[in-house]
Amino acid sequence: MSALVLERELDRLETLWDEGLADCYHSYLEASDHLDADLRQRLALAAALVEVGTRLQGLGGAAAPAPALLIGDLCLARSSRILTDSASRAVQVAFARAVEELSSAAASGLEAAPVRELLTRALAAR
Repeated sequence: MSALVLERELDRLETLWDEGLADCYHSYLEASDHLDADLRQRLALAAALVEVGTRLQGLGGAAAPAPALLIGDLCLARSSRILTDSASRAVQVAFARAVEELSSAAASGLEAAPVRELLTRALAAR
C-alpha cells in the first residue's frame, strides 16, 4: 500500500497511530506474511483498526466516554470498508465472527480469547 493510501485511510485518526495503532499494524503485518504485499498491508491495517476500535469502546469494562466511543466506531467503520474493498468473503466473515465473539463475551461478562489471537486467525481465513 502506498504511503498516500495509508495516509487517506488514517485521515482523522493520526493521533491513534502514535498511541498504539502503529504497533498493532506492524504486528498484524508480520502475522499476514502469507498474503501479497498490497493485500497484506490493507488487511493488517483493518485488523489494527478493529483492535484499537474495540479497546477504545471499552468492551467488557466500564462504559467509555462518548468521544472514545465515536473514535472506536470510526475505527471499526474504516476497518469494515477496507475489508469490503479488499478481503475475500471468508476473511470478511472471519473478522465479523471475531468482533461478534468479543462483543458477546463482553455482554455476558465472560472472557473472550485475546483480540490479537482472534484477528490473526481471521487474517488466515480461506
